Amino acid sequence: MMDRVIVVSACLLGVGCRYDGRKNLCKEVVALKDSFFLLPVCPEQLGGLPTPRPPAKIYGGDGFSVIEGEGRVLTVERKIDVTSEFLKGAVESVKLADIYKEKVVCVILKERSPSCGVKTIYNFNSDTLKQGKGVAAALFIRNGYKVISSEELEKIKKLKREFK
Repeated sequence: MMDRVIVVSACLLGVGCRYDGRKNLCKEVVALKDSFFLLPVCPEQLGGLPTPRPPAKIYGGDGFSVIEGEGRVLTVERKIDVTSEFLKGAVESVKLADIYKEKVVCVILKERSPSCGVKTIYNFNSDTLKQGKGVAAALFIRNGYKVISSEELEKIKKLKREFK
């Protein structure tokens, strides 16, 4: 089992690390535990942010923009800049994955998160969604990892079938 690793947003495994302290348990992801070593990461906690914490969104683009120094991550209500924490958490998450680099099959991240969003994140000035990546998702992609959204349930189920 240790020869195949999947890096996973910790909230998907039932860890209460969301910004509001809740969890996003995903049974399809947990079911992979028999075929893979699941390495949980929470980029926001790894970046030093507490749980619970104020909700944050990306201002000016998406995770790639933040990595390139063009976008920022700000808390929604008070507009406190938490970009450095989000960047640090993304870097630390990739460092953890790099320990198992040759064994990592993929990374499964929580959709819509400013850290982990794979296909969509929230618009800064509204509760609507836009296409884009979170900061950690962008850094995983930039470092050559295959990244799957927590909402791509068919792809997740296929992993279990392929690697029985």
